[in-house]
Amino acid sequence: MWLIDRHSDGLQTRRIPLPPPVREALVRWYEGEGDLHDEEAGILLVQQARIGEKWIACDCLEEGEAPPILTPAYLSEAETYYLRRLTAAKRPDHRTDCPFFRDQATNRITEVRSPLNPTEPPAGFFEVLRPAPENLAQKPGEDLTDDRTRNASIPRLARLLWRLIDAAGLNNCPPISHRSGPLSIKDEFKALGQAAAKIEIAPGMELARALWSHAQPLHSKQVYASLRRLSEKWPRGHAPQAFLTLFAPGYQGSSIEVPGCDPVLVANRVQSPSVRTNVIKGPYLVLVVVGEYPESRGFAPLRAYAQPIYSGQRFVPVDSEFERLVLRQILEAQHRLHGMNIDLAIEKPVFDRLTDFGACRPDFMIEARSRETGEIRQLIVEAMGFDDDVYRAAKAVTLPRMRQIAPVLPVTPRDADNRRIGSMLMDMILA
Repeated sequence: MWLIDRHSDGLQTRRIPLPPPVREALVRWYEGEGDLHDEEAGILLVQQARIGEKWIACDCLEEGEAPPILTPAYLSEAETYYLRRLTAAKRPDHRTDCPFFRDQATNRITEVRSPLNPTEPPAGFFEVLRPAPENLAQKPGEDLTDDRTRNASIPRLARLLWRLIDAAGLNNCPPISHRSGPLSIKDEFKALGQAAAKIEIAPGMELARALWSHAQPLHSKQVYASLRRLSEKWPRGHAPQAFLTLFAPGYQGSSIEVPGCDPVLVANRVQSPSVRTNVIKGPYLVLVVVGEYPESRGFAPLRAYAQPIYSGQRFVPVDSEFERLVLRQILEAQHRLHGMNIDLAIEKPVFDRLTDFGACRPDFMIEARSRETGEIRQLIVEAMGFDDDVYRAAKAVTLPRMRQIAPVLPVTPRDADNRRIGSMLMDMILA
């Protein structure tokens, strides 16, 4: 295999041969059968090909024939570089026994999220970017099953944002009697900052030292200057990176709308649970990671994840427009119960809970406590917002698991339209 100039046919220009160990590592990574070293080697090669404006020519055909071409690309859904096959009527195809005859395995089925897979907090440090590998793998990894798929697993950036929200307690709505004043966006960001002081990006490097909550420091280059200073002391084996948590009314493609400021542009499309099949309107809490971007020879905003939230005064994450509506009616019931001397605490779990029957993640966990008697009741409100075979099958498995935690109140869009959710919740608490 060779590196060739972009837009060439691989015959008329100088070709740079890939060393056999690099080619072997690239093949294992492409097939999804390599180890971490193979993955790092493959990604590094693709990165360098993009920076050097090169394509990769395959050597599966006879000498003298125009070679099949692979182009370096970035797959934002899987958050990794990969190789795209150039296929057209006038382009040569790979041999059928060539490893590059099929599309690249970008994710394994076992890593793809399904309603029954546990959603767990990310392990290790609060980091997304990896340092460039220093050595290429020389030996094959384990022989794994070829179960390639184009579906994407949950981005690590999303799970890091959920971890920060959970650490800050922003997924909780405490009882009204516990408030010290009116709700404000300032307090929500303050809670995020306090949680960031207790989380490390790398050994001895607190997240709070590289976290901003407004876009202006990015536009003024303050973020880049701070990251350059920090990178001089950054622990070996960890890539320098900074983060922004932004309140955003909306986003479009790779552009994030920020109140009172120019939009923030990231190198790749913004990821979000808001998709065509489940459109979730703003506002959003967006986590942006800033790091070294080889193609611009410096630091730049690389990726972003936009989590829909309830409002600017409550950064409670929601997974659908229906969940936002359900939470609104639960909060209305909270006010009514407060007038009846009952405190209502609401939690929106962001990670799965384990039960004897398996993992589950309730939509809303409720705890009601009488201020007169001290009696406590717990229950789960489950927003049954979809109606298809896959969804019903998943709920048939997870609802019995939830009942191991507390009684479950399933609510439907019809209940919300008729404004029954608050009264249904109160009936269960007062029964």
